[in-house]
Amino acid sequence: MTEKELLDLGFVKEFSLDTIDDQPEYYYYTKDFTNGLTFITNASDELGDGEWYVEFFDTEIPVRYCEYDKVKSLFELIEDGLVKK
Repeated sequence: MTEKELLDLGFVKEFSLDTIDDQPEYYYYTKDFTNGLTFITNASDELGDGEWYVEFFDTEIPVRYCEYDKVKSLFELIEDGLVKK
């Protein structure tokens, strides 16, 4: 996945607190649906072939998606299932 695709999916860029020459050491993306349901990407310093992937945040066993279309479909299903108050 590309950074543009992550932004199209509604991800927000987050920066590390660690710096090198006054610049963040790395960055990553997150997307929150509701309290307890967050997605996170790999960090910019961990990119393999420049590709990003998306995981459910804070799970014992990682659940990972690498393809934009699959992540988009997953997010559409989640949006459809959210109970609005």
